[in-house]
Amino acid sequence: MDAAEFARVRLGFLPDEKQMEVLRSPAKRAILNCSRQWGKSTVTAAKAVHRAFTRAGALVLVASPSERQSAEFLRKASGLMRRLGVRPRGDGDNAISLAFPNGARIIGLPGKEATVRGFSAASMILIDEAARVPDEMYEALRPMLAVGDGDLWLMSTPCGQRGFFYQTWTGASGNAEEWMRISVKATECPRISSSFLNGERGAMTQAKFSQEYLCEFHGDGTEYFDRELIEAAVDLSIPELRIDGPR
Repeated sequence: MDAAEFARVRLGFLPDEKQMEVLRSPAKRAILNCSRQWGKSTVTAAKAVHRAFTRAGALVLVASPSERQSAEFLRKASGLMRRLGVRPRGDGDNAISLAFPNGARIIGLPGKEATVRGFSAASMILIDEAARVPDEMYEALRPMLAVGDGDLWLMSTPCGQRGFFYQTWTGASGNAEEWMRISVKATECPRISSSFLNGERGAMTQAKFSQEYLCEFHGDGTEYFDRELIEAAVDLSIPELRIDGPR
């Protein structure tokens, strides 16, 4: 049973078309750029529970900008566990954790790089609200996939033109071809009404609205020029001008 069918039959979760794509994807590296309130935490919690329930001994790590957010993610996962008839319990070692009868675990990590080291052979790492997670945290997490050849999923609403989430989405970090990209705007979500979005348009700036609901990356207002304009103006065919000494 694939993760989408598992979510529908065993968890009682009815995914929409885009959520089905997330659940069924076998991608080793994937980035999900989505609107607020689309349901990214719920669908990825279902993906995490499927991985832990069907793979004995699997280690699933969940990172987010704060310990509270990681705990909220695991709260959703624990609700899904109950639908399987499994009583949620911790692993006895980590404060934010879920242990499965087959030895698999889902562990929520605090938002500090210094406190996440020590895990290895992760089957899956999920980084929630990735646009707000520090680069140092991301760099500390990636080596944990090496031994187990695990999957890495980044999920977030955009937050400025900076950081690993922005660089990965735009391909600026290199290895763009290895990443599967999924974008979900609020206008594509059947659970978000047009009347609600019209109200939100009137309550915030266009840049803020398009970032929160239309998956667009915008600067924070402190720069003179938008980063995309600067990058578009660069001509890599022009040789670099070098000045080796005083003129």
